[in-house]
Amino acid sequence: MSDHLFKRKGALKVAMVAGEASGDLLGAHLMDALRAHRSDIEFAGIGGPRMEARGFHSMVPQEKLAVRGYSEVLKSLPELLRIRRQLREQLLAEKPDVFIGIDAPDFNLALETALKKDGVPTVHYVSPSIWTWRPERIQKIGRAVNHVLCLFPMEPPLYRQASIPVTYVGHPLASEIPLEPDQAAMREQLGLPLDVPVFTLMPGSRRSELDYMAPVYLDTARLLLRQYPNAQFLVPLATRATLDQFERMLYQFKARDLPIRKLFGHAQMAMIASDVVLVTSGTATLEVALTKRPMVISYKLSALTYRLVKRKIKLPYVGLPNILCGRFVVPELLQKQATPQKLADEMIRLYSDTAARAEMVKAFTELHLSLRQDTASRAARAVLEVARCH
Repeated sequence: MSDHLFKRKGALKVAMVAGEASGDLLGAHLMDALRAHRSDIEFAGIGGPRMEARGFHSMVPQEKLAVRGYSEVLKSLPELLRIRRQLREQLLAEKPDVFIGIDAPDFNLALETALKKDGVPTVHYVSPSIWTWRPERIQKIGRAVNHVLCLFPMEPPLYRQASIPVTYVGHPLASEIPLEPDQAAMREQLGLPLDVPVFTLMPGSRRSELDYMAPVYLDTARLLLRQYPNAQFLVPLATRATLDQFERMLYQFKARDLPIRKLFGHAQMAMIASDVVLVTSGTATLEVALTKRPMVISYKLSALTYRLVKRKIKLPYVGLPNILCGRFVVPELLQKQATPQKLADEMIRLYSDTAARAEMVKAFTELHLSLRQDTASRAARAVLEVARCH
């Protein structure tokens, strides 16, 4: 770690921590919007490739924080605690004008609590899913932050009831993605024929997710290929680490013969070009919904993590599109249900059932309209107001 995170005297010092690929996207958009208001601004903390491309100074690679699940986190806990301690000490010494924790609540809330206690104004961007499980966390959030930026419309009332300052900003992807994506143009751009089935496989943005999901998805692709011998498969990977890992898994699981095209990033392109998407539960499911692609949601955890999580979940679904629509719009196959045969059967059903696809697209369009706000600008104004007030 360098001696100083912030190097320019007189600049507005904005510290940020984005724990994974979805946070990197939010952080990058927010950086652009903040710079539209102020040119004398410097960003540092922990961020991903999109943020770094905009001049963000990241203390450690973002992948260090991208760990999921109880048992998985335990293995990485000593390193995570060391990184957080070092960052906390650095930020307390340099006193940024504002700290923004982007998602990653297990890492960020404790850091925000320490900073707020020492006079650094704190903003948490993306509400933890208190509407799904562990609603008691709202008190901890209130102690940790000066302001919460919410992506979804059902969240602000919960914070107002707890007297926590909050701003609804919508979701940036809803403004970025067109209401009617052009599949034919995207296939032409990717060099894909219009008359063959194209399936996008999204095994996750974290290395631990690939460990669980990639073998299942590869076996699913084999089954789909039996049904559709001319099918093509797209696999977008968010980072160089996950791209390399997936390449190794193709060798490990003898899947080099499958017609798979790997993409470094370009997830939206892959979604729009596809007929059906198989996606690991997470923020990517919302992105698929906004591109209006039919999808199947899947997820697998270690048995220990699943038992612990299942007891705390308050809703009958886990996928963001289903949560936001308030009903099962998208099929979810989790844990023991996430077998290659069942996943392939659902993919085949959605590919062949025109009425089911149309119903799904209609629900996704309504959702898209509700989330389309000027997200980054709203978030930037709230952040600058918090920094100014403190």
